[in-house]
Amino acid sequence: MKNVVILISGRGSNMQAIVDAQISGAQIAAVISNRPDAAGLAWAAARGIATAVVDHKAFSSREGFDQALADCIDSYQPDLVVLAGFMRILTPEFTRHYEGRMLNIHPSLLPAFPGLHTHERAIAEGCKVAGCTVHFVTAELDHGPIVAQGVVNVADDEDADSLAAKVLKIEHQLYPQAVADFVAGRLQIRGNRVVMV
Repeated sequence: MKNVVILISGRGSNMQAIVDAQISGAQIAAVISNRPDAAGLAWAAARGIATAVVDHKAFSSREGFDQALADCIDSYQPDLVVLAGFMRILTPEFTRHYEGRMLNIHPSLLPAFPGLHTHERAIAEGCKVAGCTVHFVTAELDHGPIVAQGVVNVADDEDADSLAAKVLKIEHQLYPQAVADFVAGRLQIRGNRVVMV
């Protein structure tokens, strides 16, 4: 059984999708948030999952927060750390600590549109398709070896909200499968590529 710790900042809809998938061989050890008011904490607690808060506002430095967060995560002995709408930029030391065992999902087809406002940017650039990317986390924001990508068509009358809703549906399918593949030992990083073994 692999221990999975999920980090959230809000409602945690991807966290919910992963929990609801009841992935064989995975135990959701904890859900941790940097925001005490994150709605996903109550959802997880109601399902008997341990929850914790490491409030970033209580720390004067990013390094101090990341160290406290790592201490909290490590108390659950994670095999995998999953970022599910966790809205903090992490320090290189933190990402190195979890190298090869931390996943993120980003609402664009990386390497296109890293950072924020991905849907607005895709529409502004006239993209015909958009989507989401599951990747291993590295020190470079929204980069790292790509595990999986999901694609949706961008309609001529698309706006950011409608595109976000379409992409989120794909995220909820893609992310649990990526976690299942990791837990089953099917993902292998070779250079900057992830291969299925």
